[in-house]
Amino acid sequence: MSETAGEAKPEVKQASKEVKESENVAEKYSAMTVSKNSDINMGELASVFSAVPSHKPVKKQIQFVEEKQEFSRFPTKTGRRSLSRSISQSSTDSYSSAASYTDSSDDETSPRDKTQINSKGSSDFCVKNIKQAEFGRREIEIAEQDMSALISLRKRAQSEKPLAGAKVVGCTHITAQTAVLIETLVALGAQCRWTACNIYSTQNEVATALAEKGVAVFAWKGESEDDFWWCIDRCVNTEGWQPNMILDDGGDLTHWVYKKYPNVFKKIRGIVEESVTGVHRLYQLSKAGKLCVPAMNVNDSVTKQKFDNLYCCRESILDGLKRTTDVMFGGKQVVVCGYGEVGKGCSAALKALGAVVYVTEIDPICALQACMDGFRVVKLNEVIRLVDVIITCTGNKNVVTRDQLDRMKNGCIVCNMGHSNTEIDVASLRTPELTWERVRSQVDHVIWPDGKRVILLAEGRLLNLSCSTVPTFVLSITATTQALALIELYNAPEGRYKQDVYLLPKKMDEYVASLHLATFDAHLTELTDEQAKYLGLNKNGPFKPNYYRY
Repeated sequence: MSETAGEAKPEVKQASKEVKESENVAEKYSAMTVSKNSDINMGELASVFSAVPSHKPVKKQIQFVEEKQEFSRFPTKTGRRSLSRSISQSSTDSYSSAASYTDSSDDETSPRDKTQINSKGSSDFCVKNIKQAEFGRREIEIAEQDMSALISLRKRAQSEKPLAGAKVVGCTHITAQTAVLIETLVALGAQCRWTACNIYSTQNEVATALAEKGVAVFAWKGESEDDFWWCIDRCVNTEGWQPNMILDDGGDLTHWVYKKYPNVFKKIRGIVEESVTGVHRLYQLSKAGKLCVPAMNVNDSVTKQKFDNLYCCRESILDGLKRTTDVMFGGKQVVVCGYGEVGKGCSAALKALGAVVYVTEIDPICALQACMDGFRVVKLNEVIRLVDVIITCTGNKNVVTRDQLDRMKNGCIVCNMGHSNTEIDVASLRTPELTWERVRSQVDHVIWPDGKRVILLAEGRLLNLSCSTVPTFVLSITATTQALALIELYNAPEGRYKQDVYLLPKKMDEYVASLHLATFDAHLTELTDEQAKYLGLNKNGPFKPNYYRY
């Protein structure tokens, strides 16, 4: 759900040869239809990708985190915690007290200390309470109702089993929507082992429902840092099973395999990554010559950027803030750090409810967009003493520093909508002179010696998935894109993809979008032969060049 504001995207250069190849791709794809009664030919679907060239990122300096890095440690009331970290900063950095603040109905025993067995007699999972499976199944069924396009893809393709033999290890948010994706992959023939990319976002009842269905799930809400890496390790390091596909959200799973089990990559056919943080890591590996398998960059696909990042965050930012603080937005002064797609969605939602919204930006193009949308672009230090709410959505680190936290007004709400918890310098707040007071789940008051309180949400982690939920329909778009990317990488003939990072072709974005139009009873206008010839397009698409920005 994260998005860097104003970041440079991988440059897509179209040589004349590639344009020709794109035309050939369109011709191959033209036979495919997206009507409700049509079937997907997976062979034709795979051919769409065959002419897609590797796209190199813009030559920009991205800080490559040292392979070994020590992190500050703080004691927890319960749960295990490792003494050091060898992986780059992730969604579990800093102190976590979540294990001590689960729902009152949950017991405090760590799932790692329990012996649980599902109805099939399997114990190859680790969840909070397997008895909650029935409730989780209801959540999944509700999500399926608003993910009709993904369900349609499942029904059309399951007879061909395009993922037969695929062994997918996944590290994503474990929610009802993700469960629909996982069960779709299983229906298409894949074996799956799954863990969570965020210690707060797991829906316990959904994880148990997956475990009851036979999916090896290792996740629960409120994991400690040590639990987090233990769960990833259990997914990868198991006797008699070795993954050949990776579906990642943030890059933690990919890095763990790279650091701990590099030989696993000999069997890996490809990586599908959906977050800006994980994509940065992949480009870093590629630049260093250390990326040893092909990877699909789902984050920069149009269907992810313009729908998941923009529309999802436009709604979920309000949900997260309301559930945690009960704040009224009318008249509040809010600063949104970053005006990428996530920042655009957050700013529009808050403005619509009467908030006075400021924007901070490093990119002059995004800054100009903010100005034209009616927002005042400022430096954070110019308004730090005035604002009531601060929201980070940059994907960067130290966007809000300790010095700025010291100068905030009493009662200021601070939260993050980026993937990683590096944007707010939370670690600097773990000092003896400051008092932490947990007031409700995922809400802490950080109290200064003079009595000033700053309200910190989810300890600086992703607000919407940690503190609320996200719109199901928009996640169907991303999940469908992920499923198709996995199908393509798994079925691609040897040599089609090199050890590089690839973008999805425009035609595939259009196909995913078309699958979701039926929900709105939308009817596309068709080009006549004369119109198509005039525009130089294939009647069946793609309708925009790769360099087009929606």
